[in-house]
Amino acid sequence: MLPTLVLVGRPNVGKSTLFNRLTRSRDALVADLPGLTRDRHYGRGRVGDRPYLVVDTGGLEPVAKDGIMHEMAKQSRQAVDEADVVLFLVDGRAGCTPQDTIIAGQLRKTGKPILLLVNKVEGMARAKVTADFFELGLGEPLPISSAHGDNVNEVVEIALENFPLEVEEETAEEQPPKIAIVGRPNVGKSTLVNAILGEQRVIAFDQPGTTRDSIYIDFERDGKQYTIIDTAGVRRRGKVEEAVEKFSVIKTMQAIEDANVVVLVVDARDQITEQDAHVADFVLQAGRALVLAVNKWDGLDDHQRDMVKNDIERKLHFLSFAKRHYISALNGNGIANVLKSVNEAYTAAMAKLSTPKLTRALIAALEKQQPPKCGRFIPKMRYAHQGGSNPPLIVIHGSGLDDVPASYSRYLERTFCEIFKLQGTPMKIQYNSSKNPFEGKKPRPLTEAEQRKAHRARIRGRKLYG
Repeated sequence: MLPTLVLVGRPNVGKSTLFNRLTRSRDALVADLPGLTRDRHYGRGRVGDRPYLVVDTGGLEPVAKDGIMHEMAKQSRQAVDEADVVLFLVDGRAGCTPQDTIIAGQLRKTGKPILLLVNKVEGMARAKVTADFFELGLGEPLPISSAHGDNVNEVVEIALENFPLEVEEETAEEQPPKIAIVGRPNVGKSTLVNAILGEQRVIAFDQPGTTRDSIYIDFERDGKQYTIIDTAGVRRRGKVEEAVEKFSVIKTMQAIEDANVVVLVVDARDQITEQDAHVADFVLQAGRALVLAVNKWDGLDDHQRDMVKNDIERKLHFLSFAKRHYISALNGNGIANVLKSVNEAYTAAMAKLSTPKLTRALIAALEKQQPPKCGRFIPKMRYAHQGGSNPPLIVIHGSGLDDVPASYSRYLERTFCEIFKLQGTPMKIQYNSSKNPFEGKKPRPLTEAEQRKAHRARIRGRKLYG
């Protein structure tokens, strides 16, 4: 087990900046805005030969009794329970605050090893800055600058000095499937994540925009490993005003690109909106396998349910390859079927298709329906092979394939999916057209002998045909 370092402290003391520094990434959103991080965010770090896990948390607000700040504090306390070492960050420029004193008292009761880190001390007399924090009773304050990296490695070495050296073994195992949960704000994405995990792992709050970052969570189900990604809600571009929300949308798009399977969550109690279709189209353009989860299905009467189904048929007709599930994330209804469809979609997206079988499937499709004439010629398709996975890419070789219409490509995609029973994933067709070897070449001038031979042939032709 790798040692786990948990970052805690008031909002806006630099925890996410330190998280990015320790993980050598830009996974955590960083902005000069209190309360930006809300859920637990896990990452892997290394100092020298020593690997470790690091957890970023939302700001601890000891006085918060309800609301989003209270939920953030609950997440932070759960992270502290998992910690091997707690890194308590305070702001050296703000000095020791009453909130810092309350948090220090709460951390002492946990019995966890605690390192007190005084952040944002660059350009300041460090002895004077740290002196104010001895009153917290957590030992010697350690000055750092998470933005500039000052003393960060030294602090991590101190935190890990009592743990044996962990050697990470290189394994040839495949990476676990990544499942991104996406959709508009407040459709129940975080509630669905918690229902799949069976615990209150991320904050689910009746307020649009609760999730701001993409949270990667590893879990196991029936002996199989997965990584689920809770994402921020994607609103219509015209309504995205705050810079933080723009970054959240970018993080969601990156999560879709990074995922193997996307679960698109829509709200059954609201109409299928243009934004739902935009998100679905982005998933389709990214080539990701897809499962459609229609949430908040409970409580609707038969007429309302028929209206929702008709709405989906009209507005999301291009997702015909994806399985649909009508669920209630809050009550846990239909969740097992969603994960089953995720497994089927992942298997289809990563399927290995042999060249002989693909070529036979292509011949069967051609016998059923030939491609339309392009210009003066009918395209000739000779054989097919697989060019990639997630999504499956089928490369077709032949001649005159440069102008094959998109409608015929869709016909081939449907045919391949039916023959190979690929459910839940889009497919891409790529054409490799052979070129005329004489195209663009000027004819060689005839020799004198060839010219005399051609002249005699013309004379014989005149005599024979007058």
